[in-house]
Amino acid sequence: MPDLLLELFSEEIPARMQAKAADDLRRMVTDKLVAEGLVYEGAKAFVTPRRLALTVHGIPARQPDLKTERKGPKIGAPDAAVQGFLKATGLKSLDEANIQRDPKGDFYIALIEKPGRATLDVLAELLPVIVRTFPWPKSMRWGERSAKPGALTWVRPLHSIIATFGIETEEPEVVKFAIDGIDAGQTTHGHRFMAPSAISVRRFDDYEAKLKAAKVVLDPQARKDIILADAKQLAFAQGFELVEDQVLLDEVSGLVEWPVVLMGSFDQEFLSIPGEVIRATIRNNQKCFVVSDPKTGKLTNKFILTANIEASDGGKAIIAGNERVIRARLSDAKFFYETDLKTKLEDRLPKFEQIIFHEKLGTQGERIKRIERLAAEIAPLVGADVEKTKRAAHLAKADLLTEVVGEFPELQGLMGKYYALAQGEDASVAAASEEHWKPQGPADRVPSDPVSIAVALADKIDTLVGFWAIDEKPTGSKDPYALRRAALGAIRLIVENTIRLPILKAAQSAIDGLPAKGAKYPAADVQKLPADLLSFFADRLKVQLRDQGARHDLVDAVFALGGQDDLLMVVRRVEALAKFLDTDDGKNLLAGTKRASNILSIEEKKDKRSFDGAPDAALYKLDEEKALAKAIDQVKSEAGSAVAKEDFAAAMRAMAKLRPAVDAFFDKVKVNDDEPKVRENRLKLLNEIRAATRAVADFSKIEG
Repeated sequence: MPDLLLELFSEEIPARMQAKAADDLRRMVTDKLVAEGLVYEGAKAFVTPRRLALTVHGIPARQPDLKTERKGPKIGAPDAAVQGFLKATGLKSLDEANIQRDPKGDFYIALIEKPGRATLDVLAELLPVIVRTFPWPKSMRWGERSAKPGALTWVRPLHSIIATFGIETEEPEVVKFAIDGIDAGQTTHGHRFMAPSAISVRRFDDYEAKLKAAKVVLDPQARKDIILADAKQLAFAQGFELVEDQVLLDEVSGLVEWPVVLMGSFDQEFLSIPGEVIRATIRNNQKCFVVSDPKTGKLTNKFILTANIEASDGGKAIIAGNERVIRARLSDAKFFYETDLKTKLEDRLPKFEQIIFHEKLGTQGERIKRIERLAAEIAPLVGADVEKTKRAAHLAKADLLTEVVGEFPELQGLMGKYYALAQGEDASVAAASEEHWKPQGPADRVPSDPVSIAVALADKIDTLVGFWAIDEKPTGSKDPYALRRAALGAIRLIVENTIRLPILKAAQSAIDGLPAKGAKYPAADVQKLPADLLSFFADRLKVQLRDQGARHDLVDAVFALGGQDDLLMVVRRVEALAKFLDTDDGKNLLAGTKRASNILSIEEKKDKRSFDGAPDAALYKLDEEKALAKAIDQVKSEAGSAVAKEDFAAAMRAMAKLRPAVDAFFDKVKVNDDEPKVRENRLKLLNEIRAATRAVADFSKIEG
């Protein structure tokens, strides 16, 4: 079957836009093909700094013929309806229509056959539409035609289009269309400097091979592999190790069509700067990789750059140019770092009194005081020294006002640690400056130092409570203050460090520290805030556990008991419940409990009452009733005792003892007995099953 080759050749596409653009091109073309009835075998998109390319193979040469039926008016319908039907279907007379028998009457049916078109013609229609509607984040106009209505906009000036279609054994045909004076054809260009001449291509294999000969590596992954392998080898050859950086690698591969890896150096004196500052300087300003010494693990005064040309001098001029820029940038960074060291962290804090955190939540200075107070309350719960925790919370945000963090915001916290250590602070206090921001994502490390944990929890809980109080909660996909991330971070801190922290109490303590001008948030809403926030934590915990393979309905079942604000205990209950429900006893008890709940719901609705209260033992008629009542009493006692000891596995083992009695009860006992008192007593017994299982979870919330 024929293949399509499409290339859109332009000026340099920003690296950050390239991957999505390739995905968008593949999706848009293949979606249009499928919509036209042209099912293909495979498609792959490619991108370099100057071109978007796509190959789609196994496309039929023609659309399939379509046969459709169209229902018309009834036999004997008014002439106007008949004429409208004939016109719409293209029939010359009713003799060409079929008749369909129907209970409502006999109807005319038109069988419409639409022959498929040549794929070449379909492509000539859909490709210009795709180019004109391509979803670039930013587009531009250029040239004399840019002022005309409907002029093409593109990320950068578009120079040429390749569009060929055909089978492998024959000369492909050009898909004939034009956009703003650019005719689709078979011509592209190679590397801007090393092979700028025009190249005529036929199909994808020919296209890829000729580009490679013209110093263009088409596949982004191939460019990444080349850069990474050459950089590692270059570092290894001098006894060093490349400090790998996937994000930088992705960006650099989007800046070059023919990667050439080179090594440069900088003055040894700059190694007095923290390694992270050196790396940020070199990475952000020159898109270069840094190199470490495997013996010490510290950075060396080398860097690795990726050029886009095989220079005649072996790259000496390119290296020298990068060295000049890096030397200047590192001089600035060294000056910033040494300047920062001259001012103690606490001496920077008064400036926070003039910086607004949020107009309804006061200044950054006020927020730091709130975090300090809350962290001191949390400290004993996590085994942290209270005075160290207060000191850590006091200094944790100070590095935000330093020169280095102003230049490299991504180093916030880390620089605070360096500056704290430099001024002689305790190691735990210094570490908290960096670690109180963590974890910031599912792959981020969770702090284990108690002081860091206390400050991190205080920071996140204060953020959540504050924005909840001013009704700035996340809505849908919008979460401008990253509150979901804060909640997930708090959950990971609690669960992974096995911390017993009552969320309701912590939230209430944070509320008490809110600014006095809290009249902006109604008292009634503030009273509801802890419970509302707990519900939010429950939702986030569901996400966390689901990502770990747990069932979200089990979280609902545990939280439904009410007052479950000890997240660690919630997780342990969920884990024990999941294991129990994987057993036959668990599955059968769940089925029995749900059956009891369903019967109760129906009868409570019918009688407009609940069946609370203890059953009357004197009304038991059958041995199965007596056995179930005895089992319930035993389970209540054993499960309640186990839960009190926080031994949830033992509580589940106790629950399992209900299963045979419940099975026997439903097998032998008629719940809705003819005698009203007996019926009521049996319904109360069913309610006892529900009450007994609530010692560990609300089984009615469990799916299945």
